[in-house]
Amino acid sequence: MSILQQALKTLAPARLQGIRRGIEKESLRATPAGALALTPHPAALGSALTHPNITTDYSESQLELITGVHGSVEQCLEELTQVHQFTYRALGDELMWVSSMPCVLPTDETIPIGRYGSSNVSRAKSVYRMGLAHRYGRRMQTISGIHYNWSLPGVSDAEYFALIRNFRRHAFLLLYLFGASPAATSSFVSARRHELQTLTQGTVYMPHGTSLRMGRLGYQSAAQSSLAVSYNGLEGYAASLHEALTKPYPAYEAIGIVNPGGEYNQLATSLLQIENEFYGTIRPKRVIRPGERPLHALRERGVEYVEVRLLDLDPFVPIGIKAQTIRFLDVFLLHCLLSGSPEDTPQEIAALGRNQHRTAAFGREPGLVLERDGGEARLADWGAEIVAQCAPIAAMLDAVHDTSDYGDALRSAEALLQNPDMLPSARVLAAMARDHRNSFAAFTLSQSEQAKSKLLKLPYAGGLHARLEGIARQSLADQAAVEAADTMPFEQYRQQYISPERLGRGKAAITPALATV
Repeated sequence: MSILQQALKTLAPARLQGIRRGIEKESLRATPAGALALTPHPAALGSALTHPNITTDYSESQLELITGVHGSVEQCLEELTQVHQFTYRALGDELMWVSSMPCVLPTDETIPIGRYGSSNVSRAKSVYRMGLAHRYGRRMQTISGIHYNWSLPGVSDAEYFALIRNFRRHAFLLLYLFGASPAATSSFVSARRHELQTLTQGTVYMPHGTSLRMGRLGYQSAAQSSLAVSYNGLEGYAASLHEALTKPYPAYEAIGIVNPGGEYNQLATSLLQIENEFYGTIRPKRVIRPGERPLHALRERGVEYVEVRLLDLDPFVPIGIKAQTIRFLDVFLLHCLLSGSPEDTPQEIAALGRNQHRTAAFGREPGLVLERDGGEARLADWGAEIVAQCAPIAAMLDAVHDTSDYGDALRSAEALLQNPDMLPSARVLAAMARDHRNSFAAFTLSQSEQAKSKLLKLPYAGGLHARLEGIARQSLADQAAVEAADTMPFEQYRQQYISPERLGRGKAAITPALATV
């Protein structure tokens, strides 16, 4: 009997019913012509600093819509839909860009960085983003995606890290199945070296690409590639991040904290300014307390959930993700948790990085080969093996929820492995060719207009609108309270916030006056 089969036997139905999930979904605001909207975050949406469901990510033009924690897939998607409905009503003629790769972009320095008010924490959030601009350029930060937060009751830190190791090994399958960004506008690669091919004027692509967002032009960092973070346990993971957050990095020391004009360039000169700067396909997470650093929360109270970070927006779905995708993720994450998970090595970590780039750029190439256990394996064969192993997990979830939806999600994945032309990445290129003269911008603009139209036509009760309006109003009051409570000069705040002492264990590391950036 395999490790997976043994683990399944011990998994009580009540635990499976205890799976909890939440979604964070980024989208650029675009003009009716398909260019980046340079307007401020709409006032009707409340405060980007304190609103629980609607904020901005890197750019002032980049919305981030956030659900609460849900036990049901349907409830999670219902809340995400409602937040979209409210948001669209505040956008006027603007659109939410439905692709992960950005709309037509202005010059790099013209892309507006998120603004959050006059408080110290607001200023720190903007300075952090200025640091990202200096380190990586603003274009890279305009890529959007979906983060899927997931937990199961009774999982230990060691088990969550075992899940993470397996997830990283098998992440190629998610890039293959759900990657939906095989093309981009030429403005995205302006003045950058790249491997993309020109499809038409204004559009670049990879013919067999799945997810440019997760490839070499996406959320990648040459500096961070020197950071060989191990996922063999919480202690080693935390130590790796601690060093990256505290050790000066020469290239960033050269940028400096403050420029000659007295404006801040970045929060710190370390390899990572704050924990969120660490790019990865999946992260261990813990809900933080007021004034607490995320690394301290992990060290003090352990892993509470994992954040899956490699999902592209699905441009064929108005809210960017569908129920079947979530159900496949639930099955996949349980497979990662319940299967044997040997410790990782620097050699394996490097191979996994190469597999990620190969799948992102060439995932639909017939016969594509990946690195596996020191040898090679065809992507389609390895993917089919994983999906087959997931079958008993899907059957158990179907039994617990009295449905066939989880099995259906697996059967869909099997079909996609056998017929790459049905993959989202292939459908994007096919629709571009069929209806939009191979223009990525024209395709996505059309899909964005359709998404807005569909969501605005859905039933939308006055009571729902009043409740969401109330949340927006309260967020503005909450921001005003944060600003009124500030007493500390910003430089003192910055130094205290990034101090190494706040990353360790102990109550002294929590400073309520230092709201988390």
